[in-house]
Amino acid sequence: MPNYWLFKSEPDTWSWEQQKAKGKAGEEWTGVRNYQARNFMRAMKVGEKGFFYHSNEGREVVGIVEVCALAHRDSTADVDTWECVNIRAVADVPRHVTLDEIKADPKLKDMVLVNNSRLSVQPVSESEFRHICKLGGAKI
Repeated sequence: MPNYWLFKSEPDTWSWEQQKAKGKAGEEWTGVRNYQARNFMRAMKVGEKGFFYHSNEGREVVGIVEVCALAHRDSTADVDTWECVNIRAVADVPRHVTLDEIKADPKLKDMVLVNNSRLSVQPVSESEFRHICKLGGAKI
């Protein structure tokens, strides 16, 4: 069974438009310095899908990404402790789904984003993934 994920980025640091511009090659998801988030990336498999989420500014799901390279040393890290995956943009979420909307939806009450919003890389259940895609009009 595939896993689904959510990747958070501040749009003024790394935006959805920048992610899309990387094309099929994708980009390293660097800079994560949290052991739990790193361990989630270690568990990812190529081809698994996730949401690209703009944090701080916007606070909304804006796109769908796919893991395109397994966990490897984060090129921005000074030590081998930190790893990252590479992700590529797959599709826009035509109608961005906001954090307020997610928090207000009873079907999403158990989502990690609702209960641990500070975690920069987090799992998403298949039902949560499908529901948010439906809310946002995303075709997957």
